[in-house]
Amino acid sequence: MVEHKIFSMSVASVYPHYVTKAEKKQRTQAEVDEIFRWLTGYGQEDLEDQLAKKVDFRTFFAEAPAMNPNRKLIKGVICGVRVEEIEEPLMQEIRYLDKLIDELAKGKKMEKILRK
Repeated sequence: MVEHKIFSMSVASVYPHYVTKAEKKQRTQAEVDEIFRWLTGYGQEDLEDQLAKKVDFRTFFAEAPAMNPNRKLIKGVICGVRVEEIEEPLMQEIRYLDKLIDELAKGKKMEKILRK
């Protein structure tokens, strides 16, 4: 089975696109960072370190201190696929992140995005 290309891409190479997507809709980099921290359990300094080290998505999620158990509450379609039905665990984590950033860009309140 061929590994998906995104697994070996650096998170730092995609991160600016997440920020740009959010900022185009009058949201902030701080909100993007809050989503990253909520999902993975990284503190702000650790998140910045991971970005600076240019770790790939596989490493980023493997080294995440505490994946949020409420991420399983994330439902919906991203890239034409229901996130709750994705079988590959790493791809599901990446798509959870994508879905949260999409919700941010669509104007949802942070409380709803973070499943509070």
